[in-house]
Amino acid sequence: MGSAFIWGLVAASSLIVGGLIASWVTIGKRTLGIVMGFGAGVLMSAVAYELVYEALHIAKLSGFPTLGFFLGAFTFFFADMLIGRMGGRQSEAAAAQATLVVPLVLGIILDGVPESVVIGLGVLQGGTVSVAMLVAVFMSNLPEAAASTAGMRAGGWSRVKILLLWSAIAMVCACASAAGYALLGGASNLVLAVVQAFAGGAMLMMLANTMIPEAYAHAGKFAGVAMVIGFAIAVWVVVLEHAGAG
Repeated sequence: MGSAFIWGLVAASSLIVGGLIASWVTIGKRTLGIVMGFGAGVLMSAVAYELVYEALHIAKLSGFPTLGFFLGAFTFFFADMLIGRMGGRQSEAAAAQATLVVPLVLGIILDGVPESVVIGLGVLQGGTVSVAMLVAVFMSNLPEAAASTAGMRAGGWSRVKILLLWSAIAMVCACASAAGYALLGGASNLVLAVVQAFAGGAMLMMLANTMIPEAYAHAGKFAGVAMVIGFAIAVWVVVLEHAGAG
């Protein structure tokens, strides 16, 4: 469980890194969009090959992963809609207003928890973390933290306060990884498959409704180029991982 916690913290540490960078350096919209597009491509590859494919494989094509996939997608959809009504999906504008910090934090946790649980689950299944999943989570958190931090700075937040916030969220994500390891330790392959598919559906819905539109809004067509490159690199990482394991 300790290993799952540490790897979850490593993946979520990009929230702190993004916050620190944006606290000291003004990041251009296009650069932010390109990084976000790259992260979306990496995460999309992880959903396809590390989650959905593996879920179908270990469930022996039982059909239960399909149920978990749609359940995860629509759970995220309705939770995200609720948080959006609270103002938590207006990254920079929301972060600049103290009254909207809580929904902003909830939105980021909603994105991060399924990813973190999967990291813990990966450690449980293979004894070590998947490099592809670790890179995917790290890269998806980085631009989100940077964009939100820019809004916080515009709203008068101190660097110390911003760092404490991102550190607390990173700890929540690390605990989610440890929980994924601890709670699923004695679970059957069918349950593990449903959980993986659930996380895959939630992450794919997040990509479609949040990350990809934001990347395009910031970087235009360059976001698509970055996403394709991110996807291709992540696929090669998965191939090399499996080749090494074989």
